[in-house]
Amino acid sequence: MRGAALALGLVLLAGCGGAAQSGALPHVGFVVKRTGGSFAQEMTSGFHEGVGRVGGVSATVTGPPGQDGHKEVELFRDLTLAAKGGIAVATSEPALMAPSIGEALSQHVAVIGVDMRLTASSGVKLHIGNDNYELGEKLADELMRRLPPDATGTVVLGNTAPGLAGFDDRADGIRGRFTEKLPGVVVLGPFDTQRDDAANRDAWRRLVAANPNALAFVGTGDCDGVNLAALRTEKSARWLVGGFGVDPRTLQAVRDGAMVATVSPEHYLKGAVAGWLLARHARGGAALPEGWVETPGLTVTTANLDRVLHRQESEKARKEFFQPQIDSFVEDPASWVRPLEQAR
Repeated sequence: MRGAALALGLVLLAGCGGAAQSGALPHVGFVVKRTGGSFAQEMTSGFHEGVGRVGGVSATVTGPPGQDGHKEVELFRDLTLAAKGGIAVATSEPALMAPSIGEALSQHVAVIGVDMRLTASSGVKLHIGNDNYELGEKLADELMRRLPPDATGTVVLGNTAPGLAGFDDRADGIRGRFTEKLPGVVVLGPFDTQRDDAANRDAWRRLVAANPNALAFVGTGDCDGVNLAALRTEKSARWLVGGFGVDPRTLQAVRDGAMVATVSPEHYLKGAVAGWLLARHARGGAALPEGWVETPGLTVTTANLDRVLHRQESEKARKEFFQPQIDSFVEDPASWVRPLEQAR
């Protein structure tokens, strides 16, 4: 089973200009959660761009199509057999993945964490990701711009992955900003709104029914905003909606006015940074930095929506959009690194 899964990953890569003709090249890999999600596709595209910048390195990206932490572990273990140059991991189950990561490190396979933080027990010394607390603050700021300075009432907060550090940090950032700026507003939750799209929709339907007079509904995950915008349209409601990500449905909701704003974690950039660092390490033995490579997020509103929509139209447009940020990192990686214990 493992051999078949890995072979599939290599066949898929051949279509991206990769491993079919490069058996002797150093090989790196990336395990992502939910390959069907737009965030995973963004990270995958960025990873191949980062590896391609170095050149002379082959790469495989793999992951389960849906939410399946055990499958992530299985695919990671498969990948350690081929990607001896190093592996990036964007997992939905950091604790579950930790023992297998420790085993890979003991075999001198470099591992870096991407997006959501890995556990300290994994032994990984490099994390590439956002300041998720700050992302929560950014989203709260956009919601509060639409409310009077003396606003009173409730905001309903959902979390698709309670206990997952980055999502908890986003929720804390949203709550903290409202407490700081609009003390008359009570933030309810965060409630568990589920990772599965259908279950998420049902969770929000119940929360909306229970809080018909809320000022706003906001969630930490990509599917939260999509489903909330659809419910708002369905009910012709006036409450505000905020979300995360650049799923095409999310961007359309911003355009239609069903969503105030979405905050993009800029997954392409994270993937590109991970790909460049691993490829450089695999090809020339360059040491990986230790710490937290903090990548910025982007607030998307109607003010900059057209530019974001343009970049999402093609790989070429996406590459051009992110090139200045990737260039900045490549020119001076050390300036992007913060202590690992500060990651949130």
